[in-house]
Parts: sequence; C-alpha cells; structure tokens
Amino acid sequence: MTVIPLNGIRFSYDDLGRGEPVVMVMGSGGRGRAWQLYQTPALTAAGYRSITVDNRGIPPTDLCADGFTIDDMVGDLIALVDHLGLGPCRFVGTSMGAQVVQELAVARPDLVTQAVLMATRGRGDRLRRALSLAEIELHDSGVAVPASYRAVVQAMQNLSPRTLDDDEKIRDWLELLELSTASGPGVRAQLGMEPFPDRLDEYRRIQAPCLVIGFEDDLITPPHLGRELAGAIPGAAFELIPGCGHFGYLEDHQAVNKAMLAFFGERDAK
Repeated sequence: MTVIPLNGIRFSYDDLGRGEPVVMVMGSGGRGRAWQLYQTPALTAAGYRSITVDNRGIPPTDLCADGFTIDDMVGDLIALVDHLGLGPCRFVGTSMGAQVVQELAVARPDLVTQAVLMATRGRGDRLRRALSLAEIELHDSGVAVPASYRAVVQAMQNLSPRTLDDDEKIRDWLELLELSTASGPGVRAQLGMEPFPDRLDEYRRIQAPCLVIGFEDDLITPPHLGRELAGAIPGAAFELIPGCGHFGYLEDHQAVNKAMLAFFGERDAK
C-alpha cells in the first residue's frame, strides 16, 4: 500500500503486477483491497498491472468528512494517472466507482482507452433516491446500529437469493460483512453525493469502448438501469451475469473476470 499527497488530500492505492495498467475503483463504503480477492489475481495472471484505490472517505485515504463531489473523485483519478505516468489506460469500476469512471470518460476522454462498468446506471430513480436519503437520515440521527444488524441488512441488499439461501455461504458472508462493512464520517460524505442526477445525455458523449456488466438479482442497481446506460453510450456492450446481486464481482468472480478479460482482449488483438 502506498499513501501519497494527491489532489489536495492524502490518497491510498496499491500497484500490483506488470504490463498495461488497469485502474480499479470501488463502490460506496468499499475498500480497494476488495478487488484483490479475485480481480487483481486474474489481471496480473493475464499480464496486466492492477492499480486499486481507496476512494475519498475510506481510510487511509482522507475521510474528507466535510463532503465532496463526484468531480473531486474524478480529479483524484486524473491526478493519480498523472502521478504514476500511466497515460491513457483502462479503468474498472463498480457501483459508485463505475459512476466516477463514467464521469472521467466524459471529462477526460483522452485518459480512458477502455472501461468496464459494473452494477451501474446513468440516472437516479425514485426508489434508489429514497434509499440513499434514508441512509443519510439514519446516519445523521446518531443511532448506533449494531455491526451484526448492519451485516444482515448489507447481505440482504447486496447478495443473490442463491447465496442468501445457502447456510454455509451466508454464514461466511455475515462474518465478513460484520468485520469489514465501513461506516462513519467518510462513508457519510460518500452518501452525500446522492441523489444521482440523470446523466444519460452526457454519457452519449463517451468515446471509449465500454462494457457494462449488470447482475441479475441486483436490488441496489437493477440490471435494467445498466442496460439503459449501455444503450446510451455509443457502441457499448452489455452483459448480464445471472444469479448474482450487487456484489456480483465477488459472488461469481469467474464470470466477471471472464467477461472483463475477454473485453480487454478485443483491444489487445487489434
């Protein structure tokens, strides 16, 4: 792990492997090391360099508890690419991280050669907006939510019925979520970026080849919103991974990695 001053904050990232770089951006409340369970090993084995980042709000990157915008997070990626001398490169994002990559592809098309966008959308809708506002209200109420309860709610929101109904798998998931689910002022600052506006018209300007991956059982970002986004981005492909929830990159990492590497391979073959 490397921690450096970057774009006015202290910023943390891991740089693993050799080859063409792939910058990986996690979703709300997630740590960059989550990519290192399955995606980083697949990338490095295929000859890529995996750069995983801890977003603003997730230590050891600064909490930025006073709040920040998606433009600030885009600025962090631009500064990281410049600091590491990556030039134009590939990006992978999930959920909030995918939205940051989408905005980067609009703001700096010269920096993005390909993008894999998982569990994402091009606009907000009423239910997702209500969920975000309710989470903000819960946090601001000062109620201390037990870690065990938070883990159960996270599991029910983010995992597929296939996983939830498997006693052995859900036991392991609940233990993991109870230990790893982030909270606090940094996560609250990330929540403050909602509600997400309708950006579909802006995303029609994206020039980079994009693969949008949706997860069949995703309640947080249902796959029809990802399919809609892929329809807006010129030439974008859409792939639906069955039997997975919002954490599909962990639930069926083999299918996700296969899709990601095949997409990257299309450019490498040219």
